[in-house]
Amino acid sequence: MAVPVGAHTLSVEQMGLGDHAFAHYADDEVRWGVLGVFATLGLARNEKVVVMADPAVPHDEVVRQMFPDERPVQALERGQLRLTSMRELIGPHRRFTAGRQLGRLREETLRARDEGYAGLRSVIDMAWVEDLGMDIEGVMHRETHAQALFADRSYAEICTYDRRRFSAGTVEAMRVGHPVALLERPGDLGAFHFGHGVRMVGDADWSTRAPWSSALRTALEGAGAGRPLLLDLTAVPFLSVTCAADLLRQVRHADPESRVEVRCSTFHAGLLRRLGAPAVGGLRLVEGEGALG
Repeated sequence: MAVPVGAHTLSVEQMGLGDHAFAHYADDEVRWGVLGVFATLGLARNEKVVVMADPAVPHDEVVRQMFPDERPVQALERGQLRLTSMRELIGPHRRFTAGRQLGRLREETLRARDEGYAGLRSVIDMAWVEDLGMDIEGVMHRETHAQALFADRSYAEICTYDRRRFSAGTVEAMRVGHPVALLERPGDLGAFHFGHGVRMVGDADWSTRAPWSSALRTALEGAGAGRPLLLDLTAVPFLSVTCAADLLRQVRHADPESRVEVRCSTFHAGLLRRLGAPAVGGLRLVEGEGALG
């Protein structure tokens, strides 16, 4: 089951406090990559990290999978990294309610700030739904009505869904319902085509050069002499020389009457200029964090 890339899709590296994200997996090896990056970035940014993984996976195994290179011993010892469960979070109550969960997460966020951390990040594997015998409708309501928890930008959360456990309809509803949807793996590249351009998401490097090139080709084939074509690269954390050169090559060989606007970071604009962007007719670089136009 393919999970589409949308206008609100990001790579996990772009997440920060205040973000509420949907993640997904259908492979027991793949499931840990996004979570590990999310947790590692939180620890590096002086944020407290709470992990509520699949209840069937022992805590030691969770740590080993999320941090395969080096066990975060100091973070565990000082409590900056904590492994728990939804049962423990809502305890001593045995029944889940959205209000109860949101209240406890708010308490944990305030506690993290009182302890001197910049905020709180939580990882929640939605396997807890089956573990606690919850109805999915109630969970879906919580997922789409939790805005207050993120309003002061002290809290960030990933809700990750195993596509083998949840129906395609539930997965799609959760992808659409979350403010942020994440690429399945760190290092992936996705493309969201819209009426007058394409939004690229993720890393544009040697390993993703084929989908990068294909997405650009598809977008440029629709370019004409009317409205400028927008190539939105603001959600591309890394742009390699190979992919940048391919972008310029494709624009250079597109319809000579077409106009192309590349929206990107200052760093990426500098790279494109060094590779010859000023000499490509009809190409305009716009630096900044703007999203779709």
